[in-house]
Amino acid sequence: MQADDRLPYGVDVRTPSVARMYDHLLDGKDNFAADRAACDDLLRQVPSMKLLALNNRAFLRRVVHSLAQDYGIRQFIDHGSGLPTQDNVHQIAQRVRPASRVVYVDTDPIVRTVGGALLETNERTAVLQADMRDTEAIFESEQVARLIDFREPVAALFVSVLHCIPDADRPLELIRRVKSRLASGSIMVICQLVSESAEVRDGVSDFMDRETHGHWGRVRTRADVDAYFRENDLGILEPGLVEVSRWRPPETADAPAQSSFEWEEFGGAGIVR
Repeated sequence: MQADDRLPYGVDVRTPSVARMYDHLLDGKDNFAADRAACDDLLRQVPSMKLLALNNRAFLRRVVHSLAQDYGIRQFIDHGSGLPTQDNVHQIAQRVRPASRVVYVDTDPIVRTVGGALLETNERTAVLQADMRDTEAIFESEQVARLIDFREPVAALFVSVLHCIPDADRPLELIRRVKSRLASGSIMVICQLVSESAEVRDGVSDFMDRETHGHWGRVRTRADVDAYFRENDLGILEPGLVEVSRWRPPETADAPAQSSFEWEEFGGAGIVR
């Protein structure tokens, strides 16, 4: 391996990362040739992927703004946050409520490096390098202990990340573990890639599993996402579980519409009762 194939902390940039692929789809700069090549291959299979990513980011902006403004949420834990881009969770929330506190969680060391550098002057925001499946490590971390008061409502975000978790790791149980730590009135935001076509689900899942060397889970169905909410007794907020561009859309579109729907980002927000 050549010296320029690696970054500090032993990151092999020849293996695509979901976080860096997403960064590329959002026209970010913190990605590498392997990530861009994987995106090109993925777009050949599902041409709507870039627009899906843009709509997903627009959903994140709307939902965080709504939770801060309409529900008074001032604490956010963003699981699988990915690389910083325009209008991050803390920027949206702190514009509405300046005292808002945010902990970003991602397993990619580059997220910790880049995010930590960008946030070092923001005392109400932190980046934690951790696997989003390790609920105990996250909730017992110094960053969470310093910024999050679990006696008060918290927004736990799982935006476009559960498809990175294999069935064997039981994503529904992950939602249950996190919910059990949250006060009544907390809100969980959950969406993931879904398709009602078995061919799309299997084809994309196999492709991503190969490209990321096993750091992938599965494209699922709408019924799977519904189970995350129903089986954890989350009170689903209006307008329910939808393709994310339909979740409280603005009067004018904040991202281009998808031209096709081989798959979609599906989910919503649910309140802890």
